[in-house]
Amino acid sequence: MDQAVNEIEGYLLWEAEKARARSRADAFCAGLPWLTDTQRQEVESRYCEDQRDLSRAYLERIAVRSAGLRTEYESVYLALRRRLVTAFLSGTLAVAVLVAVAAAGLTAR
Repeated sequence: MDQAVNEIEGYLLWEAEKARARSRADAFCAGLPWLTDTQRQEVESRYCEDQRDLSRAYLERIAVRSAGLRTEYESVYLALRRRLVTAFLSGTLAVAVLVAVAAAGLTAR
């Protein structure tokens, strides 16, 4: 289920990026009023393609970095969890020893 949601979210984000590239292309071509309709279409098409390529490369870099951070954070989390469990077990053992010593002291009297 989570993977399906991620795929839908990714699709929607990519469609939004494509729409943004088309909007940028329109704005870019609006500054070039001397273009013929055919030239305008060609410039818009190439501009959109270039923007999509840049966006794809950027998103791929982000994905790689995110995966690296996830791995790094998971290893830190596991180390902290081990420390916490060790501290908890050590504290429990110390309390048990103190209780045993106190109990032995009370029965020895």
